[in-house]
Amino acid sequence: MSETVTVTQIKSGIGSTEKIRATLTGLGLTKMQKTVTRKNTPEIRGMIRKVQHLVRVEGEQC
Repeated sequence: MSETVTVTQIKSGIGSTEKIRATLTGLGLTKMQKTVTRKNTPEIRGMIRKVQHLVRVEGEQC
């Protein structure tokens, strides 16, 4: 398993629930096309799974 995971927001959180928007903010994704690199931990993977329809993930092997 890689140590980091790169997440890019590809769709807007507008129209999503408050929890989904809060998860995007928690990941550090505040704007479209913004890319962040995070440690590959179970907590981060869970957050990514919750917003998987809004983001593109690179460097993750499940």
